[in-house]
Amino acid sequence: MATSQTIYLGELRTENEHLQSGKKILTDAPVDNQGKGEAFSPTDIVATGLSACMMTIMGIKARDKGLDLTGTKIETTKLMSAEPRRIGEVIVEFTFPKGEFTDKDKTILEAVTKTCPVALSLHPDIKQTVIFNW
Repeated sequence: MATSQTIYLGELRTENEHLQSGKKILTDAPVDNQGKGEAFSPTDIVATGLSACMMTIMGIKARDKGLDLTGTKIETTKLMSAEPRRIGEVIVEFTFPKGEFTDKDKTILEAVTKTCPVALSLHPDIKQTVIFNW
């Protein structure tokens, strides 16, 4: 079964449906690339996918260790490069809720972010900068 279906709506906008759940997201070309910037751009989704993947992998490990990461916030910054136009860097900054995390817990949770499938799938020329605010 296919994962998603994309329909081009015109004016550099797409509607993307996750076929298993029926959930939909729109994309727009960014303002700096002839678009309206009224929704995530495709490269925004890639960068956000990296953050969400890292948090998911960290959440699995935290759950296995009996730790609660509920309320963790992640700010994602995507920096574009030119010629060719592509993602040059993604900065992922985690801010954790106050909790009783040992230094060992922090080391383990930080390490697992490097094993998320999106991080491992991105081209090695895309710099991945990860910041942890405990």
